[in-house]
Amino acid sequence: MIRWLAAFVMLATSAMGQAQFDPERSAISDGWRSLQIDLGLSDIVPYRIFTLDEPRRLVLDFQGLDTGGISAEAINSARAVTAVRFGPYKPGWTRMVLDIAQPLTLTSAGMTRGPQGAVLSVRLHRVTASEFSQSAGAPPDPGWDALTQQALAGLAQAADDAFVVVLDPGHGGIDPGAQRGGITEAHLMLRFANEIAGSLRALDGVAVVLTRSDDSFVPLYTRMSIARAAGADLFISLHADALEEDDAWGASVYTLSEDSGDLAVRRLVERHERGDLLAGVDLSVTDDRVAGVLMDMARRSTAPRAASFADLIVAEMRAQGVRLNSHPRRTGRFSVLLAADFPSVLIEAGFLSNAEDRANLTDPLRRGQLVTAITTAVGLYRAARD
Repeated sequence: MIRWLAAFVMLATSAMGQAQFDPERSAISDGWRSLQIDLGLSDIVPYRIFTLDEPRRLVLDFQGLDTGGISAEAINSARAVTAVRFGPYKPGWTRMVLDIAQPLTLTSAGMTRGPQGAVLSVRLHRVTASEFSQSAGAPPDPGWDALTQQALAGLAQAADDAFVVVLDPGHGGIDPGAQRGGITEAHLMLRFANEIAGSLRALDGVAVVLTRSDDSFVPLYTRMSIARAAGADLFISLHADALEEDDAWGASVYTLSEDSGDLAVRRLVERHERGDLLAGVDLSVTDDRVAGVLMDMARRSTAPRAASFADLIVAEMRAQGVRLNSHPRRTGRFSVLLAADFPSVLIEAGFLSNAEDRANLTDPLRRGQLVTAITTAVGLYRAARD
């Protein structure tokens, strides 16, 4: 019973300003068949706690908490916790995710105020894998509807017959994506998306929607919901991955493949979709048989259009002198490409793990070549469709 009470506990905030995280008063440590977490905060804030399975994680959400960019790993000395991450979750909320090596259940949680500020004390004890699985699960989270409405606000002035392009800057919030040389994929792709949006809006009759407009986490299914609610004519997801080595380089464009035998592509998909694991979204849920058949039928129309658009992008990138991958046209089973009612592509603008790609992606002039190529491809695709 205690796990459900703790999962949804909400405390009144004494002030509207953001509370600060205090690493000096924080620690994550092992106990006897238990885990102890003490987090120092400058003030009491609303929070919630729950566990997730496959892989096992403990999740703590805080409203109005500023972590100050501090690495949460610094406070962890517990063998039961293999990794700790802080990051923005959605507007006004911060998420802390602990990867746990053992099945642990929540036995107590409480936030109190003392002379130095507030302290959240959490205690967990060992249970069987079966008991952990039965108690795990994310609480309902209706807040994503607000994100969808926020994204669609700009369509109010668009003409009813506008050609709607949805730009999807990958990652965001608690899921920063690739990070190399002080560059974060989520931040870079948001900048890139805004540049493309500005260029596309200069085209007559084109309306643009972004799936996120700031450093917020947006689940993959919500990105699809935003595109569907906008009446998308095209969906373009933007990424810049990183590998352990720097031997991969150049831009490429992906369309949907039901199953890729390419190990590198499968690992790329896993990296792109790890954010939904952090947020507790179940990516294993599939449509029922009837819905699956109907979606397959719809994709017979949208898949050739997506392929045609992807070919146009590659051709325009080549014409603009963009540094292309040796195989610039690829396929993969990315969740953001699964929509059946509009053509979708995923653009890997380059690899942050490659020094030359990284330099190109952070150079506004070089990035401008990509912006021009994508804008021209959208114009050509739209003209051919009309």
